[in-house]
Amino acid sequence: MTKPSTRGRVSGSPARRTMAAAARAAAKRAERHPASAPVRAPIAGRTVVIEPPDGWDDPPEPSPEDFAQDGPRETAAGRSRRGLWAAVLSVLLLAGLLAVVALGQRYREGARDEQARVEALAAARKAAPVVLSYDHRHLDRDFAAARAHLTGAFRDEYGKTTRTVVGPTAAKYDGVVRATVARPGGGGSPAASVVSASADRAVVLLFVNQVTRSTQVTGSRVDLNRVRMTMTRTSGGWKVSAVDAL
Repeated sequence: MTKPSTRGRVSGSPARRTMAAAARAAAKRAERHPASAPVRAPIAGRTVVIEPPDGWDDPPEPSPEDFAQDGPRETAAGRSRRGLWAAVLSVLLLAGLLAVVALGQRYREGARDEQARVEALAAARKAAPVVLSYDHRHLDRDFAAARAHLTGAFRDEYGKTTRTVVGPTAAKYDGVVRATVARPGGGGSPAASVVSASADRAVVLLFVNQVTRSTQVTGSRVDLNRVRMTMTRTSGGWKVSAVDAL
């Protein structure tokens, strides 16, 4: 069969003839590949057939949910992690601060207690010989000196006892008592130690030797006593608030 000529059917400008030729070529390719779905695009009043390549599959288009969920979910998770780390860091910093404060408070309390031990022990060593001694020849002076080391109810009790019992007895029998804090055999510091201590109160144990002379005793009598003194901090320093013979 003789191929029909298109020369007589195509007229006009060279651009129109070229477009017509392209359209016929596309139509022939569509006949050879009937399975392909041609895409027709109108150009200047004519239809141009564009054949998709063999094996072409259109990619799936993203759904709006992909953009609406994925991004915010990741951002929220990131914010949650950052918030968690910030909370953990805040807790750790607070715990560290509390530990520092507690250690500082404990250190200050320990330092105050140690200072109290030293001061109370020195005051007890000084007070014991004065409080536990007297001489019938100057009782008022000795009792006044003793009261200067006392405080509180014990001071009042001491004043009452010396006026009603100790003073009259010492005057009657020419009593003289000399008390000293015992020293170890090597002549070291007086034998005294702190039993307990806080910032304002301490208990001190002392070994006290008392030498007594009177008309009721031949020669001198030596008593080896253990005395427990309770020391209390006052505005005038550490004072004796109780004395117990053990």
